[in-house]
Amino acid sequence: MEMTRATSETDANPDTSGGDGGHEPVSGLEAPYSLLESRSHQMFPTLTAAEIERIHRFGEVRSWRAGEMLFSTGDVGRGMYVVLSGHTRIIQRDGLGNRSTITEEGPGQFLAEVGQLTGKPALVDALAIEDTVALVIAPERLRALLVAEADLGERIMRALILRRVGLIERGSGPVLVGRGTQPLLLALQAFLRRNGHPHKVIDIETDHDSTCLLDLSNAPQSDFPMVICPDGSILRAPDEGQLASCLGLVPEFDPEHVYDVIVVGAGPAGLATAVYAASEGLSVAVIDCRSPGGQAGASARIENYLGFPTGISGQALAGRAFVQALKFGAHLAIPLEAKALHCGENPIRIELSDGRQIPTRTVVIATGAQYRRAEIDSLDRYEGRGVYYWASPVEAKLCKDEHAMLVGGGNSAGQAAVFLASHAREVHILVRGEGLEATMSRYLIDRIRSLPNVTLHTHAQITALEGEEWLSIVRYREQTQGADCISVPMRHVFLFIGAAPNTEWLRACNVETDAKGFVLTGYEAHRSCTERADFTLETSVPGVFAIGDVRSGSTKRVAAAVGEGAAVVAQIHRYLADLQPVALAVRM
Repeated sequence: MEMTRATSETDANPDTSGGDGGHEPVSGLEAPYSLLESRSHQMFPTLTAAEIERIHRFGEVRSWRAGEMLFSTGDVGRGMYVVLSGHTRIIQRDGLGNRSTITEEGPGQFLAEVGQLTGKPALVDALAIEDTVALVIAPERLRALLVAEADLGERIMRALILRRVGLIERGSGPVLVGRGTQPLLLALQAFLRRNGHPHKVIDIETDHDSTCLLDLSNAPQSDFPMVICPDGSILRAPDEGQLASCLGLVPEFDPEHVYDVIVVGAGPAGLATAVYAASEGLSVAVIDCRSPGGQAGASARIENYLGFPTGISGQALAGRAFVQALKFGAHLAIPLEAKALHCGENPIRIELSDGRQIPTRTVVIATGAQYRRAEIDSLDRYEGRGVYYWASPVEAKLCKDEHAMLVGGGNSAGQAAVFLASHAREVHILVRGEGLEATMSRYLIDRIRSLPNVTLHTHAQITALEGEEWLSIVRYREQTQGADCISVPMRHVFLFIGAAPNTEWLRACNVETDAKGFVLTGYEAHRSCTERADFTLETSVPGVFAIGDVRSGSTKRVAAAVGEGAAVVAQIHRYLADLQPVALAVRM
């Protein structure tokens, strides 16, 4: 069973059958593997002879002698292995040399997890414990199987997802070693968690019995955090890009291939575009510099999204959309950063931060928005050291039984406040206005008012942050308390004070924006009611579209972003159809 990317570790009991997914987010590092034991029949199903016959056309038969490895951790994934005869043992190991058996697979069972939809590196070893024959289905053929054999494909897909969740809960993969409050350690944890990659964390301040500390104890402090990769190599204080390279996560591109559409941004809008475009036969790539989900991915619980009556975490929703896009063959290029857009030539080209240029016929800008930085002296000194722009299980764990302060009055702030209230002793919300009614959904306002450990401070703003290496004191002014500043001990501050668009990379292409930097589309971009009237999501540059929060005048809601992601695909089809006669004329 290779295992690589599923829903999300925050969806500890995932409802892969399409239910409401209304479970409390749980950190995969804390959740016991027994959560999935009741679903072992779904994780490790046995296919009948008739079902194997149905999928035989998608693969090729290979054999191994007893004692041979079908694949090893870190090997480039070759897809799904359906055992026809013999038995295999699936073994988990990490960079510390720890090994444990996950399961044994026999005739009718298959070895794979969701990463094998795209051939990601294997996360486990597979050993033939007797002579074994298996049907090997390559990644592209596996995706075709899931689409062509819908009922069987549903069972296989559910198993692939659950297996990844199981690996996350077991804490396999790279080992992160450092102090639990180190900003870089927290950032690397968040990167792996939001990308659904299994990992383990060892806190050198609390885990004194760990055997790996004997070898690392004499290392200089500048080396921490360290990452011990599954192959035993050690990264010292790596950035996210170096960690991604170590794990084989950096995407590759065929320089000769011209995509029909490249989507920049893997939030709800971008993922919706990928799902609809790829399912309709377009060649699609999605680029994002961090992880799927965008700002919505940081939401602890979204309760007003259609079809999820008990709510769903933003990361779980993004994880499902990510897997859907993989299923239909979209190329998810994460983490990669778009540096510039070059639209003065045909095809259009996306320049990446590493210098590569990817050709495409159309571009969808779905880069969303990033939280604004507050105008507070010394703010940068405490970012990652007590000041955060999101509230994930990693930060919530730091706040356990302590006081936390949250600044902002939008829905993201409300969702974060509700989530943090279940961990922190007290949560203080600061807003500049008279209350929350003008900026927050009613259900969140009612929820916050019902929480005994949440206090709302109106007409309030932070004036100063203080502390040595870590934030320890917050000074703020509250109109109802007079003009004097109030000073309180505080180690955790969360800022949700509005958003600024991610559009700097568009300057080379001269895509028009409004005064605040949001991308103009439709009439505002074309300055005409008749010219290109059908291209309501097209920017001022033909073939370049904008959707979601980055678009000027958009509704800042997940459902609206998903709707625009679906709507833009129809306009892309129309644009590509108009290109075909021009291409024929050029060739003649």
